[in-house]
Amino acid sequence: MTHDKHDRIWNTIAQIPEGKIAGYGHIATLAGLPGRARMVGKVMGLAPKELQLPWQRVLRSSGEIAFTAHSTMAKKQAQLLRHEGVIVENNRVRMSIYQWQPTLEELFALGYEEHS
Repeated sequence: MTHDKHDRIWNTIAQIPEGKIAGYGHIATLAGLPGRARMVGKVMGLAPKELQLPWQRVLRSSGEIAFTAHSTMAKKQAQLLRHEGVIVENNRVRMSIYQWQPTLEELFALGYEEHS
């Protein structure tokens, strides 16, 4: 059985559209968990593979890939983002261009009623 907060984080990440990105803190806030950016990172690592979360779309708030530059995982994340049309330069994405700003409809679809 999974924790409700985990489900909220996973559901939020699953909603990030192709070609868009979101910071860990932004995901936390949208999931009703403001200030819990680190929790997002930890919970992402616990996600069951069958969820097929678009993990590559979650970056640091600065737009930087969280993996060490030039590491295998950083290269993989950059490659997946580029495949979606996102420009990645120096292990970073321009948040001003690619940040996901969900519409009111998308926020309602997330269905979170309480913030804890």
